[in-house]
Amino acid sequence: MSSVTAHDYAWIRSSRLFSYALGTGYTLTLVRGVAPREVLRVMEAEPQGTCTGADALIERQDELLDPTDYWDESFIAGAFTVPGEGGDWTLVLHIGDGGMGMQSRFLEVLSAGGCAVVHSSNGGKPMHFFHWYEDGELRTTFEWPTARDGSTPDALNSVMREVGFQLSDDEVETSERVDTKAAVFALAERLTGVRVTEELLRNAEYQLGHVPEEPAEEWTGIVIDITDAHGKRFYKKVTRDDVEGATARARAEAEKPIVIRGSSTPAP
Repeated sequence: MSSVTAHDYAWIRSSRLFSYALGTGYTLTLVRGVAPREVLRVMEAEPQGTCTGADALIERQDELLDPTDYWDESFIAGAFTVPGEGGDWTLVLHIGDGGMGMQSRFLEVLSAGGCAVVHSSNGGKPMHFFHWYEDGELRTTFEWPTARDGSTPDALNSVMREVGFQLSDDEVETSERVDTKAAVFALAERLTGVRVTEELLRNAEYQLGHVPEEPAEEWTGIVIDITDAHGKRFYKKVTRDDVEGATARARAEAEKPIVIRGSSTPAP
């Protein structure tokens, strides 16, 4: 395992490419032992040829966007092979349109018998996530390093401290402040052996795939839970039948003919 730390990824803060990725959203995924074409197939991506460099990848993503369709969450993913710990890895990059493109169902399949590591940002909110999968299982995941989840949420604690994360209030008080995004890059390298550089992302030959948006889940109801400034709470469960019934009644009311009564028209 390498001895990389957050300091080795200080370049991300002077990088025009990474500044753009943070502003618009990105997802960077590393998968061990699965070829780029197969990774894109698992992601249900329609092949879109190839391009050279992250700038061209961003252009292809921008071409996909329809300014009149605010709900289309499909995206262009770019994948290429890179050497790492234990053999070849596939790096998958998605930049723009909110990032967050790699679904858990893809990662469970791609990490079966192997490993997958993902970090992402949704672009300016900010929400930043890290996921580590082994053998199809989500082992450790977090948005904040002090609030971890997964089947083994503490398995990476020693490595996380080594790369620069503070995992307790005491550490925050006694240690220098560390760039947590740089620490995430370093943690990913510790797990994969893949050193990500701006040159690597800018010069790679990407295989491209158009990943369709996830189908909407059927909903059965909603919960309204509001507490006002005075501490008064309003809580109500509304079923789908309630909503559809109210919609039907409102539509029927709106479709009734409008009757305008003049002064000579007798009241009913």
